[in-house]
Amino acid sequence: MDDVITVRQLRVHSREKALVGPVSFNLRHGSTTGLCGPSGVGKSTVLRALVDLLPNGLTREGELQVLGRTIAPRKGDAELRATVVLVPQTPVVFGGSILDNALFGLRHLLRASQEVLRERAEQALEEAGLWKEVADRLDEPAHTLSAGQRQRLCLARALALQPAGLLLDEPTSALDERSRDKVEQSIAALRGSRAVLLVSHDPAQVERLCDTTVHLDQPMAATSAAAAVG
Repeated sequence: MDDVITVRQLRVHSREKALVGPVSFNLRHGSTTGLCGPSGVGKSTVLRALVDLLPNGLTREGELQVLGRTIAPRKGDAELRATVVLVPQTPVVFGGSILDNALFGLRHLLRASQEVLRERAEQALEEAGLWKEVADRLDEPAHTLSAGQRQRLCLARALALQPAGLLLDEPTSALDERSRDKVEQSIAALRGSRAVLLVSHDPAQVERLCDTTVHLDQPMAATSAAAAVG
C-alpha cells in the first residue's frame, strides 16, 4: 500500500511552549489508523495540524507530506483540505436540504452539471451508509436527521470530494449505542479505499476498526499547556 500521509517529528508550539509531539507516523492507502492517548494530550490538535487548521497562535514544525508533496505550514490550502478531509467531532449541518449538505464542499471544488454533482452526492451517501435512509427524502431539511444520521451526512460530505485521506475526530462520542454501531459500520466499509486516521477515546472501538495504532504522549515540558488544546 502507498503512503497517503507521512509525518516526521511533528510538533505543535504556542510561542516557546511545546504543546504536542514529537510524533511520527504514516497513513497508508486503504488502512485505518487509530490515534490514541490520554485526554488533553493533543489528539485533535494533530488532526488540525495535518490540514493546517490550527488556531491562531499555534505553529506546526516537522515534516508533513501528502501524496509525496511536502506541505509547508500555511493556512488557506484548499487543495490540501480537498485531498485530506477533517470530519469534526460535532457534526456541522448547514441550512438547506440533505442533498444540499452532501454537496456543500463539492459545489465549491468541482465545476460540473447538476446531474454529475447529484450523482457524486448519491455515491457519497451510499458510501457513508446513509443512502437507504434518505433516498426518498433528499429535499427535506438536513436538521430533521438524527444525531447519528448527521454524523454520517458529514462523512458523506467529505466522501463526495473523493479524498485520499479522512481524519475522523471522535466520530461517535456523542451517539447512543445504535447510532454508534451504524457509524462504525460506515467507517469499517472504508477499509481498502481510503486512508483513515481515527481519534477515539474508546480502546475497544480502536481495536474493532483500526489496523494500526499511534500513541500520542504528553510533552515533558507542557503538561499544563497541552490540556488546553484537546
